[in-house]
Amino acid sequence: MSAGPATAQQDPLEIVRTRSYISLLVIAAVLGVAISCVAYGFLALVSELQSLLYEDLPKGLGFSGTPDWWAVPLLAVAGVLVALTIRHLPGKGGHEPAEGLKTGDTPSVTSVPGVALAAIATLSLGAVLGPEAPLIALGGGLAAGAIRMLKRDAPPTALAVVAAAGSFAAISELLGSPLIAAFLLMEASGLAGPMLGVVLVPGLLAAGVGSLIFTGLDSWTGLGTYSLSLHQVPPADRPTLAAFGWAILAGLVAAILGEAIRRSAQHLETHVKRRRLPLTVAMGVVVGLLALLYTTVTGKPISGVLFSGQTTIGPLLADHATYSLGTLLLLVVLKSLAYSASLSAFRGGPVFPSLFIGGAGGLAMSHLPGLDTTTGFALGVGALSVAMLKLPMTCTLLATLLLGSVGLTVMPLVIVAVVVSYVLTLRLAAPQTPHLGDQKTDGPTVP
Repeated sequence: MSAGPATAQQDPLEIVRTRSYISLLVIAAVLGVAISCVAYGFLALVSELQSLLYEDLPKGLGFSGTPDWWAVPLLAVAGVLVALTIRHLPGKGGHEPAEGLKTGDTPSVTSVPGVALAAIATLSLGAVLGPEAPLIALGGGLAAGAIRMLKRDAPPTALAVVAAAGSFAAISELLGSPLIAAFLLMEASGLAGPMLGVVLVPGLLAAGVGSLIFTGLDSWTGLGTYSLSLHQVPPADRPTLAAFGWAILAGLVAAILGEAIRRSAQHLETHVKRRRLPLTVAMGVVVGLLALLYTTVTGKPISGVLFSGQTTIGPLLADHATYSLGTLLLLVVLKSLAYSASLSAFRGGPVFPSLFIGGAGGLAMSHLPGLDTTTGFALGVGALSVAMLKLPMTCTLLATLLLGSVGLTVMPLVIVAVVVSYVLTLRLAAPQTPHLGDQKTDGPTVP
């Protein structure tokens, strides 16, 4: 979302008092209902396809269970589908995930089919990316398309506000809370200044309505929830001087790991762009082989390395006692490599894999003296997610609100880890690489 120079001269109170702004709020609420239904259907489809392809299909072919090598051919197929979508459909399947989480300009409705197809192939067949970026693009594109159908001469600034509201609705419950979703989009888009509230209110309304719709669909369909949540969180110790030191260390290590993942992904991406089809397939095969190596060495399921980690991060914390230090370290290494390969070639969001890898690394750190399991987990989640996303406020909220009431106990240490990781990440970044907070704007105008 962007705005012209005149935006800063507008009086936000005058805009809010206009009849057109009230109409905009009504539109945001209506779109919140429709787009949240589409988002829920998208997540349900991905979940069902994952179950069909990785559980039902092997049994249907006569296997007693899912073979350890099963992901290799499926991810090769994913590479073919994603490469063809990027090459032939409008919108190139969405933005390059190696560039980070970007909200971009007002999305085009013509890009929606390509974004959906590339994301479904990526997510359902096992690549290590999340659904948040596709949902943001789908929500924004559908909202903008709906307004263009209703009012062909709608000004670009109004389209931008409505598209933002659609994106808010699409991810309203994905991160466990509409508040986190709002912070994510607000911080990623760089909204600031006196116009922040004007733009944010329609988005918050759409997110609130979308959250209610998600809750209702969870109950009505019986399919379950697709929100990020942790059901078993061990208690955390009160912050100590030793834990403060480990928080600094977590920030330093996470920044180095995050920059290594990003740079390797961007390096691979330059080669993938030259030979899109064969190298996207190759990256898929690499992810499958990494999952095969993990399950062969550790005996753990291949799902530890595959997929975004959205549904496995909870069991990882709940069953942490069954993971040895060596298994956790191997999981961090292999999942990071699979994450980098997926970022370079596939289409999806970077949020959930960073949370999972950070959580696994934090659990490994909790073997250190003076650091309990939950605190280590939270430090890893916050530090690595901010290293990948460069959104300090959002990452702090993710790492603490995710833990429920325990999050208040660990929040001071998480803030330390996030700040250290964020500052070091910016210092390590290549000079030509912009970060998401560089472009600040007062937001689009409202007619």
